[in-house]
Amino acid sequence: MSASPNLIEQSFELVASRCADLTPLIYQRLFNERPETRAMFRSQGSELVMGSMLALTIEAILDFAGERRGHFRLIACEVVSHDGYGTPRELFIAFFAVIRDTLRDLLGDERSAEMAQAWDALLAEIEVFAGIAA
Repeated sequence: MSASPNLIEQSFELVASRCADLTPLIYQRLFNERPETRAMFRSQGSELVMGSMLALTIEAILDFAGERRGHFRLIACEVVSHDGYGTPRELFIAFFAVIRDTLRDLLGDERSAEMAQAWDALLAEIEVFAGIAA
């Protein structure tokens, strides 16, 4: 496998080689950092919802950071959908930072300064795209 020139994609590729399922790590961090989010998931069957939500989010992140073929539009759609659930936009965006931070921890020394900058720039761009920041 050759490394992707896209640093966001590369970070996911590196993590995939050491972690088969990010779902429990991502949601444990989310619930620790934002305890109010735990109540947003039903008690029965939430693992499937969380796994699906994470998979769609990763797909949207990769498309947003890459060729933007259409999957990235899910971000804007879900902002509106989560508005309907009463989810504050800042909380919606926090999920992306949780993903970044979980990958950062898993990558350890393999995470380059350039990769960190790419993630920070991506999150700032997603905030603008989602109508959080100007």
